[in-house]
Amino acid sequence: MRLTGHVIGMLKEYMWDLVEQAKQEEQHNSFGYKTAAYRPDQAISDLLAILDDRLESEGSQVGLPEGLLHQMWILCDEAQGHVNETVWLESNLEIIASKSKTRELTYKALLDYIQHRAEE
Repeated sequence: MRLTGHVIGMLKEYMWDLVEQAKQEEQHNSFGYKTAAYRPDQAISDLLAILDDRLESEGSQVGLPEGLLHQMWILCDEAQGHVNETVWLESNLEIIASKSKTRELTYKALLDYIQHRAEE
């Protein structure tokens, strides 16, 4: 099943929500509290969790196809190597690594992978 522009748009919205959520968490946790490094696989898990939640609560109402969660799980599994490598390279170019930046880089790499796959 190919991802439509509508589905990709919804995914981008969910990704943006997660990045914004991480930024808010970082503002509240900025008082000397050090957390473990946040990894791309955690960002993917968070995306799949919010997708599962949104599919249950509003999936058919916003036009998300049945089976999307399974399709995204497979796609994310296939993209894992590309995403990990891209995030590692880009995060090493920056001095500050944060949960929001990791999510941003992960979702950008995942969308690049989806776009490249659609062009094949």
